[in-house]
Amino acid sequence: MSERAKGMNLTLKVWRQNGPQDKGRMVTYRVEDVSPDMSFLEMLDVLNERLILEGDDPIAFDHDCREGICGMCGMVINGVAHGEQVATTTCQLHMRHFEDNAVITIEPWRAAPFPVVKDLVVDRSAFDRIIQAGGFISVPAGSAPDAHSVPVKKVDADAAFDAATCIGCGACVAACPNGSASLFTAAKITHLSLLPQGQPERASRAKAMVEQMDAEGFGGCTNTGECTAVCPKGIPLDTIAQMNRDYLKASK
Repeated sequence: MSERAKGMNLTLKVWRQNGPQDKGRMVTYRVEDVSPDMSFLEMLDVLNERLILEGDDPIAFDHDCREGICGMCGMVINGVAHGEQVATTTCQLHMRHFEDNAVITIEPWRAAPFPVVKDLVVDRSAFDRIIQAGGFISVPAGSAPDAHSVPVKKVDADAAFDAATCIGCGACVAACPNGSASLFTAAKITHLSLLPQGQPERASRAKAMVEQMDAEGFGGCTNTGECTAVCPKGIPLDTIAQMNRDYLKASK
């Protein structure tokens, strides 16, 4: 049997806020004997168990699948959305990437269209409304077609698949200095606009979703690239160019 890995001692500075209308504050917690093999969320679970036993209010944070699929686990860690590990969601981030006795700052996504619900939880329903505006195909397509029955160029299929990997976590918005949702919206538009099934509504889709994005209060894109740098799925910046082309054609 190998010797048990030495536990880590950490200082956490966590944003606490009781509700959308309340004034938030940073609260410092000391967490000891943290296993390097724990995920970041498991470390927060351990802290919450202690807070509950002490009669304190546990830290509220979003989570669900804990497999990097659902996009729920959004938080800013040491100033970086999802933390500094590239192409990694918060639930996939492990404590071995931090130094012993490290000071870790944890904050919620900060954008006007993402109001804080409590602590690290924000309301991302603005994303849902953008998708509802046009991120779907309404043309009756019947049952699933046989494989390869609809010809699609490989370059288009690959680009559509890359865009479709967006999990809607909101890291792009949190990282953007303008609070833009362009990368998210572009991914949802592009993965449909590149496929045959998405062509009938291509123009109306781009126009409706971009206008809904603006109506939600997201900022404009200035191509700083912070969005794609923190995107856990590595969605490329050129999806925004594709969205802009579709929107301009639809607006003529």
